[in-house]
Amino acid sequence: MARRPNRQERDNQDSDLVDKLVSINRVAKVVKGGRRFGFAALVVVGDTKGRVGYGAGKAREVPEAIRKATEQAKRRMIRVPIRDGHTLHHDVRGRFGAGRVILRAAPAGTGIIAGGPMRAVFETVGIHDIVTKSMGSANPYNMVKATFDALQNLNSPRMVAARRSKKVSDLFGGAAPKAEAEAAPETEAGETADG
Repeated sequence: MARRPNRQERDNQDSDLVDKLVSINRVAKVVKGGRRFGFAALVVVGDTKGRVGYGAGKAREVPEAIRKATEQAKRRMIRVPIRDGHTLHHDVRGRFGAGRVILRAAPAGTGIIAGGPMRAVFETVGIHDIVTKSMGSANPYNMVKATFDALQNLNSPRMVAARRSKKVSDLFGGAAPKAEAEAAPETEAGETADG
């Protein structure tokens, strides 16, 4: 059974995290005496080494809303596979509601070509070279959630190899493993057709 980290270990992990405020919005609640104003904050938190999370918080004061959003972001972090420490392994699409995004791997030196909410996600996760396109909704909440949907669909060669119970070298290996992989489905299809 894995042991839970103590408070000092958690504080050390939290000190490595970078947080970025994506948007702050003044919201109003209509009550009997008039309107009560509050603030809604959207925050992205990451360790710039492949872990990232987002959170939303509401409060009567801005600092409290940001604190709530940051706490939520730390609780729901995901791990993102990064190729060579600077870009994605492959192109990927993501969607949430009316927001749709396309993320494309880019060569070193390209930089982060992305809009505000998406840029915050890539800066905190540690991706330095990427080309993105956002289509549909420009709402920061939808854009961040669509970006996370795309990042969760990413696969590294190691993840694919583990899923197939193979080694990474078998996936990219010489002609022999590839020929075996192509030959196997044909024999199976032939057996089912005969039977």
